[in-house]
Amino acid sequence: MQKLDFIILGGGASGLQLAYRLSNHTAFANASILILESNNHKGNDRTWCYWETGDGEWDDLLQNQWNKVQFKSKNVNKTIDLGSASYKMLRSKPYYERLHQSLANNKSIQIEYARCIGFVDEGSHVTVSTDRQTYRCSTLFNSAFDWNVLNKQSRYPVLQQHFLGWYIKTPRPLFDTKTAVFMDFTVPQFQETRFMYVLPYTQTEALIEYTLFSKELLDKSEYEDAIRDYLQDKNITDYQLIEVEQGSIPMCSYPFWENNSKNVHFIGSAGGWTKASTGFTFKNINRKTTALVDHIAAKKPLSRFAKKNRFWWYDLLFLDILAKYNHRGASLFSGMFRNNSPKRIFQFLDEQSHFLQELMIMRSFPKLLFVKQFFKRLFGAHH
Repeated sequence: MQKLDFIILGGGASGLQLAYRLSNHTAFANASILILESNNHKGNDRTWCYWETGDGEWDDLLQNQWNKVQFKSKNVNKTIDLGSASYKMLRSKPYYERLHQSLANNKSIQIEYARCIGFVDEGSHVTVSTDRQTYRCSTLFNSAFDWNVLNKQSRYPVLQQHFLGWYIKTPRPLFDTKTAVFMDFTVPQFQETRFMYVLPYTQTEALIEYTLFSKELLDKSEYEDAIRDYLQDKNITDYQLIEVEQGSIPMCSYPFWENNSKNVHFIGSAGGWTKASTGFTFKNINRKTTALVDHIAAKKPLSRFAKKNRFWWYDLLFLDILAKYNHRGASLFSGMFRNNSPKRIFQFLDEQSHFLQELMIMRSFPKLLFVKQFFKRLFGAHH
């Protein structure tokens, strides 16, 4: 039975980046690391977007970046100049390739393509079984997301950020490459929270994505019809469909870290690294993997790494409201964008704001609704 220092379940964004951070830290120069991944054909299966000030670690891999973003609803139409920041778009294929190339240069790192069928924290080590063989490690990091964890509990509402996007190409220039449409709520809401997301990366190419924050998925044809209608409304009728992207991201304030044990630590969406109220994940992966490796290098217990903070409470209250009053999503986001500066909004969504800024954000929302829900949670009521 092969014995290793670290096993990472899943070779996606968080798993690969954690291995990359470990391999580049002096404390783990000789550590043995195994990545177990069931899919050996990963390509452009994800598109990640995030805002960042100045140059970033992954800038040379970006599909595009924008200095302006637009928010639209029935009563708000706001183009936001991000100043020294930009909104960045990264596709997964070049990211995977970069990290695989880097990891291949380290002989102490292995990547095995096998399906994990179970693991057990034995106290002194973790035993990991795959459909090929069994391993032992000192620490297991698990990025495999399990929807059953959320669906079997009732304390926290479970929404999905589900979407279908079309990468299209037009025969003539139609897109403004300096401005990304962050949220366009002018599409029919059907008593839910629905919006369009438009990322133009050349004057003739763009990702048009129909996105919902709701409990249930739609039939594929409903997403497609909504995109066709939106393009028709923008007088975009002549285009070539290049690629389709579809997915669902969990939106829930469930404390995933409570599933950690002494030697097993959940990471990525499986560890609660997805921003519950927005679905953004990639920026958190950057922060969390860096902090986690430093935490381990300092020989601190893994049990002390993850904890609740005030942003967790903000997300919890927002999702409680959104789950109960899903038809009010457009007005909730509109209030925030109408009444706050761009810097304040993006610092808040990025969990880098201070308390006074957060109070200003909270003034944008229906106060009675949120105060009522706050006291419900304070006294132990479920959503």
